Amino acid sequence: MKLHILGIAGTFMGGVAALARELGHAVEGSDQAVYPPMSTQLEQLGIALQQGYKPEHISADCDEIVVGNALSRGNAAVEQVLDDGRKYTSGAQWLSEQVLPGRDTLAVAGTHGKTTTTSILTWLLQAAGREPGFLIGGVAEDFGVSARIGGGREFVVEADEYDTAFFDKRSKFVHYRPLVAILNNLEYDHADIFPDVAAIQRQFHHLVRTVPRRGRLIVNGEDERLSEVLAMGCWTPVERFGLEGKAGYEWTARLLAEDGSAFVVIHRGRDIGEVRWPLLGRHNVMNALAALAAANAVGVEVASVLPALAGFRSVKRRLEVIGETGGITVYDDFAHHPTAIATTLAGLRARVGTARIVVAMEPRSNSMRLGAHSDALAPSLDGADVVVFLHRPELAWDAGKVLAGLRGEGVTVADADGLIAALRERVRAGDHVVFMSNGGFDGAPRRFFAAGIGDS
Repeated sequence: MKLHILGIAGTFMGGVAALARELGHAVEGSDQAVYPPMSTQLEQLGIALQQGYKPEHISADCDEIVVGNALSRGNAAVEQVLDDGRKYTSGAQWLSEQVLPGRDTLAVAGTHGKTTTTSILTWLLQAAGREPGFLIGGVAEDFGVSARIGGGREFVVEADEYDTAFFDKRSKFVHYRPLVAILNNLEYDHADIFPDVAAIQRQFHHLVRTVPRRGRLIVNGEDERLSEVLAMGCWTPVERFGLEGKAGYEWTARLLAEDGSAFVVIHRGRDIGEVRWPLLGRHNVMNALAALAAANAVGVEVASVLPALAGFRSVKRRLEVIGETGGITVYDDFAHHPTAIATTLAGLRARVGTARIVVAMEPRSNSMRLGAHSDALAPSLDGADVVVFLHRPELAWDAGKVLAGLRGEGVTVADADGLIAALRERVRAGDHVVFMSNGGFDGAPRRFFAAGIGDS
């Protein structure tokens, strides 16, 4: 079968492309914005990629069009597909029909931490010899790809609450029918499709409805909104996770290092073992607990796989160290929500102590661009000493209020060139420079690093 994937450079659709190719299908695709790491993965897979959504980019001999949720009515390619009466589906539906049947699906849902937790869980299952398949919303450093069919029974999928397609407004995760579902956390996001938190909770409840009674729900016990979701109805055994000191959790952790790089895993009050790993932050300890609980739910002996976490390398663009130049360490981070920004900076602060943290921020997600998080943005940046804020002309809200609320120095720039110049004026040896965006950022992180900070 030959497929054309509309929106192929997105993290989810790029994974669908990789799976389809591995299954032996001919795959082509098109997208409006193409940037690493997904563009690099597609190139390495030899998948033909066209820039722009033009009807002529869809080959006449394609058997099916897989439509990403970034496309809507009025898009030229979508309109042509409809006019021609061609067969089309969504990425989530294609996955549920072509890959998941006969597998034990483990789905990782939540506002934050999905990609990292999905990667940790996959890594643990592999360490246990399970040969899992997976679809991760990013390129996992340990696997080199974002998706793989796998030879084992388990398939791990990053389960997004965003809508499925222009013709299917349900959250993507309702298609997956998981045996085990992780509910990592729940906050307001995706302001372009959800009017309030209650609407998101309703979608999470729909996911809960699909998990069988022989399965397992792994739930963040510290999240009241998830408790409210379970109160809507729950027919599956629940195991909760949280940090030590919270009563009634099946899975807890005792921090051995403030930056989250070392901790003890505790299951039902019994110490299982220590973890010492390269990740930072309390949030990543929580991600690890969720993944360990999910692995245990499918029969993995947790104590036997704990040592594997020491070698876990996470996902590209999750506080990824690009390198060090002129005594300055440069990071690339896929930040998209104030909570994720705050927890990432808190973890880094615990690691670097009093060293200066300089943040280059691009508010790019739909919620960010709509201003849904503007009030929370300044407090989330409290961990930064300097913030250079990319305020593109199309941003619909005034960044002045954010700058005024910053604890440290703040400045706005209109484009990536101005951002790089502003950074070079302000950084000095010993600084940690963190680029935060869930988009391509016009290649700014690597352009800044390649410029050589000490050069004029």
